[in-house]
Amino acid sequence: MYECWENQLREIRQGDDMKVESKVIVVTGAGSGIGRELALQLLKKRARIAAVDLSEKALQETVELAGDLKQRLSTHVVNIADRASVEKLPEAVMAEHGQVDGLINNAGIIQPFVRFADLPYADIERMINVNFYGTIFMTKTFLPYFLKRPEAHVVNIASMGAFLPVPGQTLYGASKAATKLFTEGLYTELLHTNVHVTVVFPGAIATNIMNNSGVELKGVDTNSSKMKTLLPQEAARQIITGMEADKFRVLVGGDARFMDFLYRLAPKGAAEFIASQMGELLK
Repeated sequence: MYECWENQLREIRQGDDMKVESKVIVVTGAGSGIGRELALQLLKKRARIAAVDLSEKALQETVELAGDLKQRLSTHVVNIADRASVEKLPEAVMAEHGQVDGLINNAGIIQPFVRFADLPYADIERMINVNFYGTIFMTKTFLPYFLKRPEAHVVNIASMGAFLPVPGQTLYGASKAATKLFTEGLYTELLHTNVHVTVVFPGAIATNIMNNSGVELKGVDTNSSKMKTLLPQEAARQIITGMEADKFRVLVGGDARFMDFLYRLAPKGAAEFIASQMGELLK
């Protein structure tokens, strides 16, 4: 039923699905995790990549992993939460590649695993600035360039936490829920243009997002059955597949698909279920 509706919606759009070969795609958070895998896999599919990250060292590691493909890879050390820095980025990308056709807003951080009442304002502001404002700045800055291309694509990475409340990640979920609705609104505004839009909901992925966010989990077994994770390589593959197929939404991982179904079926029950499964994070 859902696929039928999605196919009808796609008929409204102009043009075909965007294949990544020969396209220039900006990937944020490309120094590690899903972002790094997105950059590497897109390079293998003959795209050209502008890799963006806050860490120059991490970006150089991505370059090394690219091997012979690094000739189609440029690196850009940018704080996406700094609007002035972001607004300088298109010129740098154009100087390296001569065009820009796509953007994957992947960079993001989580909050410390504490209740909202105990979450410092500094952590709140930092997370909202990176997760939401960073996505807004990048999208608004590059959108005029995309509208001039024969076809282009914006992919925003939200989270399973965008539709499912996770104890100890209330503000993180709120920032990703904002990203979700922002992306869906953007989709409707760009329906009759050459710019495609996709929102992605990853479940638990085996990345170093906790270290990058400055978050520690003490006394929690991340190898337990409650903490099963998907490899970033597979997450990136699913995201790229969804992007090339012009999917409206992409659920990454069995946990994301299951919880999406459960939350639609019984929101209160789903919230209580996830609280029972993840409540130990607050102990």
